[in-house]
Amino acid sequence: MKTRITDLLSIKLPIIQGGLAYLAYSDLCGAVSNAGGLGQITAMSLPSPEALRDEIQRVRTLTNQPFGVNFAIGQHGRPFEHMVQVAIDEDVPVVTMTGGNPAPIFEMLEGTSIKKLVLVAAVRQAIKAESLGADAVMVVGQEGGGHLGRDDVGTQVLIRKVAQSVSIPVIASGGIADGYGVMAALALGAEGVEMGTRFIATKECVHASEAYKEAILQASEQDTVVIKRSIGAPARVLKSSFTERILEIEKVSPTYEALKDFISGEANKQFIYEGNEEKGFGWAGQVVGLIDDCPTVADLFAQFTEEINEVKRKWCEHE
Repeated sequence: MKTRITDLLSIKLPIIQGGLAYLAYSDLCGAVSNAGGLGQITAMSLPSPEALRDEIQRVRTLTNQPFGVNFAIGQHGRPFEHMVQVAIDEDVPVVTMTGGNPAPIFEMLEGTSIKKLVLVAAVRQAIKAESLGADAVMVVGQEGGGHLGRDDVGTQVLIRKVAQSVSIPVIASGGIADGYGVMAALALGAEGVEMGTRFIATKECVHASEAYKEAILQASEQDTVVIKRSIGAPARVLKSSFTERILEIEKVSPTYEALKDFISGEANKQFIYEGNEEKGFGWAGQVVGLIDDCPTVADLFAQFTEEINEVKRKWCEHE
């Protein structure tokens, strides 16, 4: 499959693994890149520049294919420049940016050959990213897991609008878990997709607890909720007694101070690492309703290819 995204990133299938806070490390990243997509490391979940350098170097022992480093800027409340410098020093092929103003990273990357991808959740953000020099935009609709835009626009409408509004390639994110979703995104004008939740339920997502993976497999499309809307940072999670407590706090005391212990990275890790659903939560998109197995990444990409080809055959039959 050839699109501007496969050409830009030198990958075989236009499928990008999401940044996945606390989960997107070398094992998963290397497996996705080996399978023909673009794997990613989540930089800001790592404790230090040295740890990031170690992960980058470990990826290179696992694959000789392109990969990316994701920077969740603005969501961790800590400086990121020293981490970006490691990515530059290691000459990583791709940097992706989410959750904040990417301009400082763009300035640091000036003069390098590193490809720059920015996650956006609105048309205006996509236009701004293009004006700053983004090579492509990843556009997340409200079905997605993790942090979302504030406008509650679905992926289908948002992808089409952004594709009409920018000239750089568009990557669809939110509500995509299989080859059928890939083809739907391409039909709307995207030239690639990003998947997050789907890659948690894989053998190579070794940091995710079995409880987290099982919760994804058992969930229906109605088993997610949006938290943090009251403080202007909506984010989709698996529904649980813990997330219901968060929503109750938001009704009574919609402040960061009241919520901080419940929405922290530590609370996230309590569930995704330890499987403790009484003390933590897990990010997930509505695509949990489409996920019912936990394959290897290689088997998952074989399934994607089969589904993509099935759609192509159907389209050809009706020509």
